[in-house]
Amino acid sequence: MNAIPGLLQGDDGDEPVEAAPRQVHVEAPARLHLGFLDPAGSLGRPFGSLGLTIDAPCTRLTLAPAADGVTRVEAAPGVPPQEAERAAAHLAALERRTGRSAALRLRLHEVLPPHAGFGSGTQLALAVGRAFLRWHRLDLPSAQLAQWLGRGLRSGIGIAGFDQGGLLLDGGPLSDGRPAPLLARLALPPAWRVLLVTEPGGRGLSGAAERAALASLPPLPREAAARICHETLMRILPGAGGAGFSTFAAGLSAVQTVLGEHFAPAQDGEPFARPAIGRLMRWLAEAAAQPAPGLGPAQTGAGIGQSSWGPTAFALLPSAERARTLAEAARRAGLLAPGLQFQIVAPCAHGARVVVPERGLPAWPMSSNPPVQAPRWNVPTSSTCSPPARR
Repeated sequence: MNAIPGLLQGDDGDEPVEAAPRQVHVEAPARLHLGFLDPAGSLGRPFGSLGLTIDAPCTRLTLAPAADGVTRVEAAPGVPPQEAERAAAHLAALERRTGRSAALRLRLHEVLPPHAGFGSGTQLALAVGRAFLRWHRLDLPSAQLAQWLGRGLRSGIGIAGFDQGGLLLDGGPLSDGRPAPLLARLALPPAWRVLLVTEPGGRGLSGAAERAALASLPPLPREAAARICHETLMRILPGAGGAGFSTFAAGLSAVQTVLGEHFAPAQDGEPFARPAIGRLMRWLAEAAAQPAPGLGPAQTGAGIGQSSWGPTAFALLPSAERARTLAEAARRAGLLAPGLQFQIVAPCAHGARVVVPERGLPAWPMSSNPPVQAPRWNVPTSSTCSPPARR
């Protein structure tokens, strides 16, 4: 047989080592986009991104043969129909690119909220792509998948998050159109937590509205880009690598302050997508800076910011207890406006999971509710994408 690039073959390069699997499951974590280093390229290279994967929410899907011989995409309850349409378009693009086709049934069990700051588009595209490649016994890098499916045009964080997870820094897209190279990857201390502020159903800018907003802004000044780069190199990365939580949090808040002020004109003058979210996040920043029993100086503060265009905002905190305490205090103070929600999640130190059940792991059913006997990282009653952390 004629080999094609990426075909999984036997040692003699002649015949495949295995038949197509009966099912392929993929589970991909969400990511927070913590900011661009130099969106205007004032220092010579545009963009460059800092991001973090988190253990909830997530994208979960299953690819299996279509019993009736007709390829279809199905959405579990709660999955927007538009996401099924996007997934179907990805399948069609992959068939064109690879020349491979089969009657398949793609089931979307859970997807990330679209245009909310979690990287929903890239994670869905790569999850569909990885399942398709595994089904057809192809093995291509995620960067190539992203190019095929039109992802990673500005940021490489979603691609690196899908592959590896963790705290991620990329160097901006390459001049030949390839996605941004990953420059640094660190796993945050496992005790740290992220207090998310979400607006279910809320959406940040995207598409034509995003392009118009970006066009209306002046370039980020060179001095501002230099400060972001300095904070990233000398406080955020060292803080994650052992210099301590307060160093990390101060650097992250500083980066987000610079970017929030820059993008505020496109958000009605606010550094956050919603005024109510801005009030809440400023209160959290002040409250987190105050001394607390059992909390040393190295654990004070919070890394406050907004992921991409939001509306999701976040506070990086040193422990689950600190996150719970501040969330409850904010509720008592009446800062959690109607329509907003808190969620405490953990940093995620791994990328997407790909499971082929007949290789010895239990299968998810083709329904919206996984069984209790599922692998531990597939929690049946929550959106957790990694081993459940103690909240």
